[in-house]
Amino acid sequence: MSHELIHNYIGGQWQAASSGRTTPNHNPATGELLGEVTASGPDEVAAAVAAARAALPAWKALPAPKRGEVLWRAADLLRRRKDELSRALTMEEGKSLTDAGGEVHRAANCLEFAAGEGRRMHGQVIPSELSNNMIYTRRIPLGVVALVTPWNFPVAIPVWKAAAALICGNSVVLKPASATPWTAKLITDIFIEAGMPAGVWNVLFGSGGKVGDALVQHPHVEAVSFTGSNDIGQRLYSMGAAQKKKVQCEMGGKNAIIVLDDADLDLAAAATVQGAFYSTGQRCTATSRAVVMRSVAARFREQVVERTRQLKVGNGLTPGVNVGPVVDEKQLATVLRYIEIGKQEAKLLEGGQRLGGELASGFFVAPTVFGGVHQNHTIALEEIFGPVLSIIEVEDEAEAFAVANNSRYGLSSSVYTRDIGRVFRYIDQVETGILHVNSATVGGEAQVPFGGLKDTGVGGREQGTTMLEFFTEWQSVYIDYTGSRRTASFY
Repeated sequence: MSHELIHNYIGGQWQAASSGRTTPNHNPATGELLGEVTASGPDEVAAAVAAARAALPAWKALPAPKRGEVLWRAADLLRRRKDELSRALTMEEGKSLTDAGGEVHRAANCLEFAAGEGRRMHGQVIPSELSNNMIYTRRIPLGVVALVTPWNFPVAIPVWKAAAALICGNSVVLKPASATPWTAKLITDIFIEAGMPAGVWNVLFGSGGKVGDALVQHPHVEAVSFTGSNDIGQRLYSMGAAQKKKVQCEMGGKNAIIVLDDADLDLAAAATVQGAFYSTGQRCTATSRAVVMRSVAARFREQVVERTRQLKVGNGLTPGVNVGPVVDEKQLATVLRYIEIGKQEAKLLEGGQRLGGELASGFFVAPTVFGGVHQNHTIALEEIFGPVLSIIEVEDEAEAFAVANNSRYGLSSSVYTRDIGRVFRYIDQVETGILHVNSATVGGEAQVPFGGLKDTGVGGREQGTTMLEFFTEWQSVYIDYTGSRRTASFY
């Protein structure tokens, strides 16, 4: 990227914002200026929604399998440009090239799965209680939908939301995170090359307060799909509900890995370190808490600390790096504030500081492990969204499950045990939307519903076949053919 100025994409054209203002886009690992991005406001929201509304009838009328062909082409282009997109993602968001490549792969899978759903968007034929009558149901698109997406998965999340919205026949206005405009621009390039009709896909850059709020309040935006913080999500949900809009919010997580006394500790420790520190802990399914039975806690702690010390922290473009920087200075301050709280509440076992030296120009935090954490400590309850792990010791299985449930969030969890009875008690008792047995709290597949319980989410699941539920409405069709019989003469 050569200090590119990124504009909005509205109605098939790249356009600057009427304000003429731009904001800088920096590499969080080096501080390097990557480019500038236009700063939009209500005028651009109005233009983008108008373009999406104008393009809607033709896109809606296009048969769903034909819409799927556009998504298939986009998936193919995404795979062919994987290296380019992964590098941009690493430079802009900070995660390692390996993690970035996995994200691009996931995005392509989501496009392919959604494309296939174009041939499986089934309704039902339902028996009528009347003679000579037929009843059937069908899905129809909502109209213009807004997607408001975060910086931590700036390829996968916009793509999986867009794939679902588009295959259902909606037109889209995307408001990506301000910290990751470059990846949104590259996704747009791919959709253009794949043959997305002008106006069906629109992108607006700018602050959430100006652009996101204006999208939610626009009378011709029928639905909003949001991923981000609870504070913002709850506000957008309230705004949308006041106007009777459909709103879908994926928000926070405080995910626990539960290590019982019969666990394979090598596997459990490896999964804990991967879940807590890869992608710098900046994912909603990251492992924030390790709930460990006291009889194996000492050995588990030793293995986690030793594996944490072996992690390589640095610029994600450097081969072998496991942990990159946090995304920006604001997030750095948040993570460091929680680390200082943790030092007052619990015992610091590893890390606990900003890294200097050759990493001083970036936003690097040492992977941090706290022991002696109580389930009601601040660091055990609040989402930190950084490379910080809390180890909580418990006496038995029942306490382990209760502590895992001691959270306002309910996204993902994991249990490590060799006992099938414990596995099913975990499944029955632990309150998360995603449950892993003998695997990390992170990860997911395109064909599986994604989302959580409690304060984690509202408005329905993303991905899998359930993605169709949010982005469509049902119509019930009654056909009475009693009067259609005619007498025909052939002589």
